[in-house]
Amino acid sequence: MEKGEGWLLSAKPLLIAGPCSAESKQQVLDTARHIAKNFPNAWFRAGLWKPRTRPGNFEGVGKKGLVWLEAVAKETGLKTITEVGSPAHIDSISEHPTHAVWLGARTVANPFAIDEMAAALKSLDIPVFVKNPIHFDAELWMGAIERLKKAGVKKVAAIHRGFDSSSSGIYRNHPHWDAVIHLKALMPDIPVICDVSHISGNRLMIPQVAQHAMDLDMDGLMIETHIRPEEALSDADQQVSPVTLKKIVSSLTIRKSASEDVFFKNRLEELRNEIDSLDEKLLELLVQRMSVSRKIGKYKEENHVTILQIRRWKKILKTQHDKGLLSGLSASFIEKLFNAIHDESIRVQNEVMNPGSKKPKKYLPKV
Repeated sequence: MEKGEGWLLSAKPLLIAGPCSAESKQQVLDTARHIAKNFPNAWFRAGLWKPRTRPGNFEGVGKKGLVWLEAVAKETGLKTITEVGSPAHIDSISEHPTHAVWLGARTVANPFAIDEMAAALKSLDIPVFVKNPIHFDAELWMGAIERLKKAGVKKVAAIHRGFDSSSSGIYRNHPHWDAVIHLKALMPDIPVICDVSHISGNRLMIPQVAQHAMDLDMDGLMIETHIRPEEALSDADQQVSPVTLKKIVSSLTIRKSASEDVFFKNRLEELRNEIDSLDEKLLELLVQRMSVSRKIGKYKEENHVTILQIRRWKKILKTQHDKGLLSGLSASFIEKLFNAIHDESIRVQNEVMNPGSKKPKKYLPKV
């Protein structure tokens, strides 16, 4: 059975679209009508309670917006979803039901908040979507999902909205796609939706980010859509009109996660075997390198020389960086690879030079 079948995926990708914030009943209904016209199986999203760092900005319309979402579902047939951040929000949902809720990045960062809300969410018996926490921490993200499942919430999905970073570059929130791959590997039954808008931060980036999410075999896309995005009260730059939404989704290339073509499968298996062989050789070379590092550590220890030799390290990094770039490797990959190798080399030399450091001494007496 395909993950999410029966409650999430009618066709891939699942599309969750709607404004960052519900602003008025007319704005919500007009946006929903246009989305439903092109995407009758989409889910309609709208934020009702908007968490702000400081008061004074638009903080959402609150509970009355739930009535508007009920009107959306009744008129268009779209399923509705909104964010909840407190037990009080969940109580409001029980009075005016939506088809699903999501937990925001700030909430997911607090395990106590997740525990507090889990029991109430179980009683709603609706799907709960879990956004990743603000800062890069895949384990915290998975922990929130596990807490909900443990509490008895049966239908759980993940939303990848990117991570706050001082060096996000072209993104509003750095995607750290490796976090998604890690989550999918450890939680293969959890559907993953990409919040394209919050990663992009501006509408021009949305097509590129959406395509990359699809190429990573993610299950759906969340794209903030507003009937008049330039007039939006929150996150205007990253919202698109329903017309633009249609263009973006129709331009996506949706690739299969597998193929039954015999020639393809045989050739792919050959190439994967080649990769496996190369990986084994890489591992053997790394083992040999660390063996040399141990010898260096012993030699340094005999001559009372420090482990870290910063000039030597900077020279290695620059040399390999330049060689890697000429070979077509990315600068970030080269840096991560050789930093990891250097860290392991430091650890190995430290074991040689400080043999007692592997296991910390216990200075506290046993009770």
